[in-house]
Amino acid sequence: MSRIGIKPIEVPNGIDVKIDDKNYVVVKGPKGQLEQQLDKDMEIKIENNEITVNRPTENKRHKSLHGLTRTLLYNMLEGVSKGYEKTLEIIGVGYRAQKQGKKLVLNLGFSHPVEMEDPDGIQTEVPSNTKVIVKGIDKQKVGNYAAVIRDLRRPEPYKGKGIRYENEVVRRKEGKTAK
Repeated sequence: MSRIGIKPIEVPNGIDVKIDDKNYVVVKGPKGQLEQQLDKDMEIKIENNEITVNRPTENKRHKSLHGLTRTLLYNMLEGVSKGYEKTLEIIGVGYRAQKQGKKLVLNLGFSHPVEMEDPDGIQTEVPSNTKVIVKGIDKQKVGNYAAVIRDLRRPEPYKGKGIRYENEVVRRKEGKTAK
């Protein structure tokens, strides 16, 4: 049995969940609305403010989809009620970030500043010039956009310069030694 898939999901107050017969899920909450097509084989039921996910058979595909379907539903409910955020730190001399309207402008040691437009449903904040916060209701989009920003200048192992997640530990290497 799937340890995650068998857990029921409690629907918080103020959140509206609609699931049609083809497992197209629409979740509305105070932060916004999310829609997603889940696998048609899974049996999703809403009873007494609880969502349960059951699998029809014990074959490998259905076992794999059981936990995934439950987690996707939980992430949608969490997103429209609380939202998600990822914090990035910029480390390096002269490396900094600015916010200009809907654009995030990063100076990362290139010959030009890197300008990035915030995607739909995602906001970026720059509380200090070395910190960027990516916020949104869709966990997948928030994580993806944070990864795109991090990929512009990954942390290097010798001095640790670059863009990293807030609690990320960068393994450091020893530099050359003189004889």
